[in-house]
Amino acid sequence: MQPKQLGPYDQLVQYREQLAADLARVEGQIADLEYTYFNAEYSQAGSVLKGFEGFLSTKEALRKRHQRAFKPEDRLFSLSSHTSPVSKELQEPEAVDGLAGGGFGKKGYASKGYAQKGYAQKGKR
Repeated sequence: MQPKQLGPYDQLVQYREQLAADLARVEGQIADLEYTYFNAEYSQAGSVLKGFEGFLSTKEALRKRHQRAFKPEDRLFSLSSHTSPVSKELQEPEAVDGLAGGGFGKKGYASKGYAQKGYAQKGKR
């Protein structure tokens, strides 16, 4: 018996799946390297993304040796791809944030009782 030959469409689908897996692997590596860069000991003095204003006070920064907190928005390389794990992670809470405050956006009008008192809500006048 000969192995089954894939048709052109099946070959393209298989190639696309391989590319998607490679992309996910590379995006994961980028996220890991970015995390390592932000948590490195020398990053206390500055970074390529934030600047090196702290470079002159390096001794003081290194003496403190506390871990610099970085914001998710600092992850410029990971966030440049819509399919990266970091980008997906940041998109998920945004979908839930609207519901956390009471269902009417970040201010949570419903939880403050405005909806029950008959006040007009934004966009519902």
